[in-house]
Amino acid sequence: MFDRVAVLSDIHGVLPALAAVLAEPEVVAADRIVVTGDIAAGPQPGAVLDLLTGLGDRVVWVRGNADRELVTIRRGGDCAIPDPIAPWAADQLTDGQLTLLADLPLTVTLPVTGLGEVLFCHATPRDDEEVVLVDSRLERWTEVLAGVPEQVRTIVCGHTHMPFTRLVDRRLVVNPGSIGMPYGRVGAHWALLGPGVQLRVTGFDVSAACARVATDSGYPGAAEWADYFLYSRASDVDALRAFGPRDGR
Repeated sequence: MFDRVAVLSDIHGVLPALAAVLAEPEVVAADRIVVTGDIAAGPQPGAVLDLLTGLGDRVVWVRGNADRELVTIRRGGDCAIPDPIAPWAADQLTDGQLTLLADLPLTVTLPVTGLGEVLFCHATPRDDEEVVLVDSRLERWTEVLAGVPEQVRTIVCGHTHMPFTRLVDRRLVVNPGSIGMPYGRVGAHWALLGPGVQLRVTGFDVSAACARVATDSGYPGAAEWADYFLYSRASDVDALRAFGPRDGR
């Protein structure tokens, strides 16, 4: 049983945001750091993976759709991704990093004090890219959680880059938000589990972070990419409207 678990999702290859969260005292003291997918698809993919692997067994990894897509691209498969940073990021991975991403599990379950068995996934427990939202109808939630064992009463997911907690027929669903690509509010969003759930946001010098990404990344559009995502130019309203059709609306 783990007393404290920090959950970091959707880092998207942004090293300054990740470093700021890892420096938080509660994250430093956490028994485990669960990374719930979409880790490296961004402007600093190798540096982000190196920082996380350097933490050893404290980090528990879950696969996101972008992680899977990076592997597919690098191995020459077909993958229709509208964001041009993904093929670039795939080319930056070492063979070891590629293998790491290829071997990530779809879900992980850990016992957490006060919450019992907690299932961690990227999008939903059955799929790494389908969309559920804070206001998804109950029937939709029932559908995507149908295969989750009865003893699991807390599910942690990411993917949509907007933090929330809600009850779904006596189960607690938590989305920690995004470290590197937040929608709606500036900052690196994460969650602390045990014995309850805390949604947290870590502030950092966004201007300095954008400058560092632009300087350190070899991606041609790094400065524009960092400005758009680190300043959260897309609002939560924009994101909800964009994701709505994928939620069956």
